[in-house]
Amino acid sequence: FGVKVSVNDLIIRSSALALRDVPEVNATYDPKTSQVSIQPTIDISVAVATPTGLITPIVPKTDELGLTQITETVRDLATRARLGKLKPAEYQGGTFCISNLGMFGIDEFSAVINPPQAAILAVGGGTRRIVPSPWVDGAEKQLPPVIRTIMTARLSADRRVVDEATAALFLSAFHKYLSQPSLLLL
Repeated sequence: FGVKVSVNDLIIRSSALALRDVPEVNATYDPKTSQVSIQPTIDISVAVATPTGLITPIVPKTDELGLTQITETVRDLATRARLGKLKPAEYQGGTFCISNLGMFGIDEFSAVINPPQAAILAVGGGTRRIVPSPWVDGAEKQLPPVIRTIMTARLSADRRVVDEATAALFLSAFHKYLSQPSLLLL
């Protein structure tokens, strides 16, 4: 198709599907009323660095888009964000945010939640690490360790909305999708 899908696009798609699996994370919190609202659509905000600072354009109905549609949408939004051409409706709102600093050589970090959203995913760059092979009970010989590229993703969540167990369910679903890319094509 001629569209180059990035790792960031895979992260966005994996997040959207994980939010579909764990909708409690796709929520907002109103401090005036103490009301938690699980959102009916998954509208992921993607942090983009611009000459005037960070902005988080929204990919509407992210879970309904395929990888190439996500790629094209994010590319368009990021380009227009850097040029200062986004309309307020394109960056105000959103139900979940992703901040990826991997392209800046950052391995891992914690991100601050954008209210009223309940959570944000901080993604670092991939680093090559030695990973032990799984231990097999009763095997005469164990497999040697291997070198793999490992990426760190850290979820910051508003505890009034997303408890640790729910956060773990989301991260587990995110890991499932990202580690099995064929699931992203469905």
